[in-house]
Amino acid sequence: MADKPKKPSKLRARLPRGLADRGPGEIAATRAMVETIREVYERYGFEPVETPAFEYTDALGKFLPDQDRPNEGVFSLQDDDEQWISLRYDLTAPLARYVAENFDALPKPYRSYRFGWVFRNEKPGPGRFRQFMQFDADTVGAPTAAADAEMCMMAADTMEALGIPRGSYVVKVNNRKVLDGIREAQGIDSDAQWLTVMRAIDKADKFPIKDIILLLGAGRWDGGEEGRGDFTKGAGLTNTQIDAIINFVGDPKEAGSSAQGVSNQATVANMETRVAGSKTGADGVAELATIAELADAGGYGDCVKIDPSVVRGLEYYTGPVYEVELLLDTKDEKGRSVRFGSVGGGGRYDGLVSRFRGEPVPATGFSIGVSRLQAALTLIGQLDNKPQPGPVVVTVFGGDIAGYQKMVASLRHAGIRAELYLGNPKHSLGQQMKYADKRNSPCAIIQGSDEKAQGIVQIKDLILGAELASLEKDRDEYLKKQAEAQFSCSEDDLVAKVQDLLQRRGVVWN
Repeated sequence: MADKPKKPSKLRARLPRGLADRGPGEIAATRAMVETIREVYERYGFEPVETPAFEYTDALGKFLPDQDRPNEGVFSLQDDDEQWISLRYDLTAPLARYVAENFDALPKPYRSYRFGWVFRNEKPGPGRFRQFMQFDADTVGAPTAAADAEMCMMAADTMEALGIPRGSYVVKVNNRKVLDGIREAQGIDSDAQWLTVMRAIDKADKFPIKDIILLLGAGRWDGGEEGRGDFTKGAGLTNTQIDAIINFVGDPKEAGSSAQGVSNQATVANMETRVAGSKTGADGVAELATIAELADAGGYGDCVKIDPSVVRGLEYYTGPVYEVELLLDTKDEKGRSVRFGSVGGGGRYDGLVSRFRGEPVPATGFSIGVSRLQAALTLIGQLDNKPQPGPVVVTVFGGDIAGYQKMVASLRHAGIRAELYLGNPKHSLGQQMKYADKRNSPCAIIQGSDEKAQGIVQIKDLILGAELASLEKDRDEYLKKQAEAQFSCSEDDLVAKVQDLLQRRGVVWN
């Protein structure tokens, strides 16, 4: 007996962890959001530039805050000449390469913006993706704190343009030089040890202060006790050093536990005391004082706040660092409280372009986490992820579709989104109408043989049709609207009648 032929194996459709598919509604919301950000950035005089997703690995540098993967947080491969290239993990490192490569041709200061996907080879988890979108603005060649102050003010304007009112966000500012002053005072000589300190402090908005203390000391178990979960090695500081750092940055949940004062001026004064004897620390405090003064002069003194707890995890920052935190308490789809925290940040990175030039090149920049901010804006109702209105669907009867194609063309030439039904030619009108409903179409065009002979078409208002279900108990109103839900017009009047229907129904395509 012959063996039965084996059925061919079927490939299982699956999405890699840490990645997400996006539908039309979410994409349209992103587009609207990006356009708003672009308008603000251009108002400040920034111009667009694009860099590719791949860069030579050594050009990106090893600056990621989390190195929990074998290739240190990036996705890398060797190209055909055996050089290592990597997907960009942010938009700043590629800009540094671009500026260095085109240095003599660019105006200085060079002001640019760019947006796009970035990729991190990190352990995925809730709200932590391996691919996400950022929108950056950078000024290269401006050495003073005025450029940093401008970034903070632009960040504030961007939040308000996106519908987040003053008082519902804060732009928090600190300075790596001030932190370096604390480092000098505590005698922490090892760069690797200090980098671990910075990364530990940067987690203060995610972990309780007791866990930050563990990360500054011997280390922390993810499960809360020895042997439970993964172990993260700490910075290995002494208790005295840990106390000095915690006394400076404070506990985010405990007022009065840090150098934070009741005003920017009070915070600056407190910082001066903490870094006494350190020139680096004093320079950093002076820069913060300048940022506070300029923000106040520009009318942003109430939303740009000096905050000693801000660190930023990336290694390449050399001066002022800042981040935008949302202060809104929102609810997710299950009614749980959500505090989004930081949705953007940046800082000064005077050494990044210099790696290629061999000379000092000052630079500062700000980056919005588009994906994270979009989630926040959706929850507070400032962005709508609902599907956009679909196209007008022209239904088809019989094998000759030339006349229907002419209708579609006339609608498109008038700027109306329209499509010809291209499914199975044998599909009934009911099946075609179900398709139009799934496409979220505002209306459908119908022309059978009788209508064609008379030179007319039927226009079915699908938006009004959907409303009829709620009017069944009110017979008079139902009959009135039913008459309005489908009407006829001449072929010559098709475009005008569809335009009128779209206007009445408030249909707008973004």
